[in-house]
Amino acid sequence: MDALTSLFAGFETALSPLNLLWALIGVTLGTLVGVLPGIGPALTVALLLPVTAKLPPVSAFIMFAGIYYGGMFGGSTTSILLNTPGESSSIITALEGNKMARRGRAAAALATAAIGSFIAGTIGTVLLTFFAPAIADIAVQIPPSAKFALIMLAFVTISATFGGSPLRGLVSLFFGLAIGLVGTDLQSGQSRFALGRPELLDGIDFITVVIGLFAIGETLYVASRYRKSQDVIKLEGGAAMNREDWRRSWKPWLRGTALGFPFGAIPAGGAEIPTFLSYTLEKKLSKHPEEFGKGAIEGVAGPEAANNASAAGVLVPLLTLGLPTSATAAILLAAFQQYGLQPGPLLFITNGDLVWGLIASLYIGNVMLLLLNLPLAPVWARLLLIPRPFLYAGILVFSTVGVYSLNNSVFDLVLLAIFGLIGYGMRRFDFPVTPAIIGVVLGPTAESFFRTAMQQSNGDASIFVRQPLTAFILLIVLVALVLPPILRMRARKTVAA
Repeated sequence: MDALTSLFAGFETALSPLNLLWALIGVTLGTLVGVLPGIGPALTVALLLPVTAKLPPVSAFIMFAGIYYGGMFGGSTTSILLNTPGESSSIITALEGNKMARRGRAAAALATAAIGSFIAGTIGTVLLTFFAPAIADIAVQIPPSAKFALIMLAFVTISATFGGSPLRGLVSLFFGLAIGLVGTDLQSGQSRFALGRPELLDGIDFITVVIGLFAIGETLYVASRYRKSQDVIKLEGGAAMNREDWRRSWKPWLRGTALGFPFGAIPAGGAEIPTFLSYTLEKKLSKHPEEFGKGAIEGVAGPEAANNASAAGVLVPLLTLGLPTSATAAILLAAFQQYGLQPGPLLFITNGDLVWGLIASLYIGNVMLLLLNLPLAPVWARLLLIPRPFLYAGILVFSTVGVYSLNNSVFDLVLLAIFGLIGYGMRRFDFPVTPAIIGVVLGPTAESFFRTAMQQSNGDASIFVRQPLTAFILLIVLVALVLPPILRMRARKTVAA
């Protein structure tokens, strides 16, 4: 009942004319960037961080939430009509959806993706509404040593999940942690990694790091792989389904939702695993398995629902524990810190209007997105015809102006260029960027929890093995680090034998 009362209060906040306008701007921007290949919601939120610094926090996060959900909706258009998945979680949609489009069924593929996204997003938001406060109540009682262990678990699992190599993920993570340490230690007063530069004594603004690694690096990488000849399938009329499409889609929507939400909510989650699981499940359960690989509607409906349900699930650990489990969630965490807010169990108490306004805006944004995506699908499809070089140039200019506006500092622009080149190099050599950003954003928090735990134990490090919950989580961290290499070594020996 408390959750419902708080949600109604959140709707009062989200339904104010100004916040409705920000929600509409957010979902429109989100759909726009989701449709354009190479530009995802994480990059867009990163670009908007300097611009939104002057906005009220509630309005800014309502817009960010719209971009987050809108990016998921828009990504399916690119996958289906252009066969270019913007993110790894859209690979399956491209696999089956583009085949449907080539058979003249683009409208049905876009419709099942949009309606499935709406249903999964709404159910996921309902689960978020009731699960998040309950988890926050429990999380309040977690001691600092266990919170430190939870962050370690997030570090390890995210480094292993993103990218093709756990080792590259860990290298990226340690790079981010090192960047997060730059500046003056507030307890000892010692400078760390400042290289004798007075500009670095206050640390490196995480907005500069995030925009450099994510926006500049990603744009340079995508531009370096730009090809002029891209086959865009034309769409006549809005997205629509016939009775048979509805009959074959509704069960995959629900099954995809059931898979996506829990995977998004765990620290090692994300959207890739549930979308692949959903595809495999639908292929096994389908009465038309011969259509898979040639354009099966179940192969679009299930994974798209899983993708969007995981987006709602990602917000559970972010809001209740302050743990991001995706690239966009990491940028959102940085946005919270930009406003001096720390996501976690106390956020529901200290900033309840913001949290519940944000959750209520997710319901509203979902309805807006359905209305924007079904009848206006041909309009979004035409965006794929925009010359890509104009787009890349615009992102670079917007990034530069945004970072310069923070402190009017040329030194920040030099840092931006350096991080941009590093970001490009990481993408070029398959080092995932997300662990680095999570290291920058969460590193100082982990250090703070570690120091608090040590102070509470009078400097006794055995607190990390004596406290039962802390010891259990650290044991999982150890298993996550040691077990996969052992299993791979055994597999190689088996193959060699």
